[in-house]
Amino acid sequence: MSLDITLANVLAHCGGDPEQAARHLSRAIATAPSDPAAYAAAVELLPELGELSADDPSVAPILAFRHFLDGRMDDAALTLGALSGVSPRIAWADAPWFSDASFLSGVSTEALREAVYRLFDHTAVPADAAARPWLRVVETVRSRAGLGPEDLAGMAISLRLLGRTDESLALCDRADAVGRTVLAEVVRAGTWRLLGNHDETAAALRRALALEPDNWSLHLDLSDLYAEQGDHPAALAAAQAGLSHAPNEPKLLAARAAHHARLARTAEALREFERLASDIDPAYCQWLREQATGAA
Repeated sequence: MSLDITLANVLAHCGGDPEQAARHLSRAIATAPSDPAAYAAAVELLPELGELSADDPSVAPILAFRHFLDGRMDDAALTLGALSGVSPRIAWADAPWFSDASFLSGVSTEALREAVYRLFDHTAVPADAAARPWLRVVETVRSRAGLGPEDLAGMAISLRLLGRTDESLALCDRADAVGRTVLAEVVRAGTWRLLGNHDETAAALRRALALEPDNWSLHLDLSDLYAEQGDHPAALAAAQAGLSHAPNEPKLLAARAAHHARLARTAEALREFERLASDIDPAYCQWLREQATGAA
């Protein structure tokens, strides 16, 4: 028995500090996430631990395990995903319960997709060993019978995030075979964009727009893509098309003004862009400014 497990037993039963006991159990798990000893100790001690904070990473391994034991598989996945984002070098998902049949059959595709997103919340890329168990779960869940096209497209996002771009594209094709959806085309577009294939990206976005022509965000994505390719007339036209569905959307107004300024090359057009761009996200504003001025 590790020292942390011993201390957890003392603190939970005699020391009157259940929160610190949970932290010691978490440290024992961090040392060897695949070792069942800490989880066995947790089963005995959980009734003594009381409430555990969902915002405290130092007790997250135990909280995720508690969710699993309670049958709250989505909460278990989300908690472990957030923890993995905070500590991406530790293979938290090597926990024995993470490959348990009840978890694999009970976690929803929506929660699993969000959990994988959380692996990358803090910009650090998980180590291969830390990401591998997540990939196994995604591969298992995507093989369920009866999944709808939105579920399959969601799993395709997870595959892309985990570096399996070919498999992500193949799963989008499988989703199409079940039923055409905007999400599958958007996921396909994002994957092609990651691979640097702008033609396939644009084609996927246009197919998405054919399915949902009033989706202003898709028009903006297409406008941005054209701008990246240096085709500012097409970028301007795409932004204008989006405004026909969302005439007051600040991002579309700023994008149209930016591409108009790039083509007009006048101080007045640049001033109009700056006026319209003042209310949008600073990073996107700067990118549009570079488009407007020719810096990009």
